[in-house]
Amino acid sequence: MVRLDKYISNATDISRSEVKRIIKTGAVEIDDQVATNPAIKVTLEQKVSLDGSVISAYKHRYFMLNKPAGVVSVSKDQHNSTALSLVYEHRSDELQIAGRLDIDTTGLLLITDDGNWNHRLTSPRSKCIKVYAVTLANPIEDNYPEQLSLGVQLDGEKHRCMPATMTQIDSHCLTLAIGEGKYHQVKRMFVALGNHVVKLHRFRVGDITLDEDLAEGDYRALSEAEVACIG
Repeated sequence: MVRLDKYISNATDISRSEVKRIIKTGAVEIDDQVATNPAIKVTLEQKVSLDGSVISAYKHRYFMLNKPAGVVSVSKDQHNSTALSLVYEHRSDELQIAGRLDIDTTGLLLITDDGNWNHRLTSPRSKCIKVYAVTLANPIEDNYPEQLSLGVQLDGEKHRCMPATMTQIDSHCLTLAIGEGKYHQVKRMFVALGNHVVKLHRFRVGDITLDEDLAEGDYRALSEAEVACIG
């Protein structure tokens, strides 16, 4: 359920304050009954009308952004460009980032205004698999696959990381799949293995894969199937 004023504001271009004023004039009906309380709760199944015209139920928004390097995964920052500043949408202040990336990490960043979906995606219980393309400073050692599969012990952490899966591409490049999201985790994992990450790019979260046609800094709406795969 959602407040009536928020329901109407989200479904139209009318500001929340203006919606409150309109509701108090008696211009809004819920299931053909006049409603004058902006705080009353409505469901998506109810019929809400403004001046006799039915207002379509608000639908949450879901986007993928191909995040460039140098962009931070926060809503506001005094010193750097933010990921949300690249998303030109109505009511962009209601959008939130679902799973952050470091400032120098590129690739798939998911953005939504659906808090429940965000929680399902980012909750530690979800163990949602994230896949990265990793470039290392030094050659890959033979013991890396086994060490990663056993769980790497990070400096300053009580417990080992969850098992991770790597696929070697060449002497310095690999893909890495992890099911958790500790602070700077991928970089710290390879520091623990005696190496150093020089380039990091996320291209998959769960069953959502970064669109190959999406240029850095561009974004697009997720398909219904992509949204539904985050259960």
